[in-house]
Amino acid sequence: MKVFSFCFCAALFLVLSGVFAYGAEGTTGGDGKALFEQKCNVCHSKDRATKKLKTANEWKNTVMRMKNANGAGITDSDAKIIIDYLAKNYSLR
Repeated sequence: MKVFSFCFCAALFLVLSGVFAYGAEGTTGGDGKALFEQKCNVCHSKDRATKKLKTANEWKNTVMRMKNANGAGITDSDAKIIIDYLAKNYSLR
């Protein structure tokens, strides 16, 4: 019975750790925030990049322009993560 209780508690701990970690990522931006700061701050400050609120489509256009026309060193998957982060945190709702 002790082994079962220990395994149950360990499994519950792991599940709850994952739930809390996921929730924390959602409130801070998780990888999107870090990727935005790493890639976009190379050319300009965070404040300059986010001083105007934009729609999700406007953020997509801006990020893709930086990627394609301005040569920002981001991949398509990086761009999607950054766009999602900006649309969630700096968007006209």
